[in-house]
Amino acid sequence: MPIIRLTPEHAAAYRALILQAYALHPDAFTTSATERSGFPLSWWENRLAAGDDATEVLFGAWEQGALVGLAGLSFEPREKARHKATLFGMYVDAQHRSLGLGRQLVAAVLDYGRSRNGTLLVQLTVTEGNAAASGLYASFGFVPFGTEPLAVRVGSGYVSKVHMWCHLHAPHLA
Repeated sequence: MPIIRLTPEHAAAYRALILQAYALHPDAFTTSATERSGFPLSWWENRLAAGDDATEVLFGAWEQGALVGLAGLSFEPREKARHKATLFGMYVDAQHRSLGLGRQLVAAVLDYGRSRNGTLLVQLTVTEGNAAASGLYASFGFVPFGTEPLAVRVGSGYVSKVHMWCHLHAPHLA
């Protein structure tokens, strides 16, 4: 399945898949489906702006014309922190898991991060207890550097988030 960088023409497919992710896995995302479902299509198109200087880039996995997986990379705009980026929005729909798409998406994000001049590291958060996601990230060289308690409210409860980082130019096991 091809992994490609999403552009504004993919906005409707991106919106549908990420809203599905938010609804089915509320503990995995800081944003909710309710919060984002009312945003106009133009907001989603702007998020997928093309160009080498975009502050966010998203990659998608496609099968037979359908978007089935996502991963994004957000670049820090502040001068003193421009060496950092954040992996966000990682999701593969249930029917396409265990096919290596998550690994391909993370690889695409990290490769793009390496291509951006001055970007040295990528950070992310993963829900505490999500061993599959933590293992995937660890296989690329991500290491935990702390746990944020009560990071995300889900219904009447809370989940903690493990913060991880990866040096983009260090050797890794992937």
